[in-house]
Amino acid sequence: MVGSIIVGILAGYIASKLTSGEGKGCLTNLFLGLVGSFVGGWLFGLLGIEWSNGWIGELGTSVVGAVALLWIWNRIK
Repeated sequence: MVGSIIVGILAGYIASKLTSGEGKGCLTNLFLGLVGSFVGGWLFGLLGIEWSNGWIGELGTSVVGAVALLWIWNRIK
């Protein structure tokens, strides 16, 4: 549980740095990382891509999903 929270915060932070160049805050990064993990898993499932089951795969999936979420958010906004 604690590991997933840390990975979520880190994924949200990386995604926000990649898209806007600045962090969004700890809770926002956590939200982005956790929701991004679901979005990334769904996207990879559609494409037939499988990452390793370790924390690096979880981080990569979360970052991809969080970047997708931020991209959609910036398009709507």
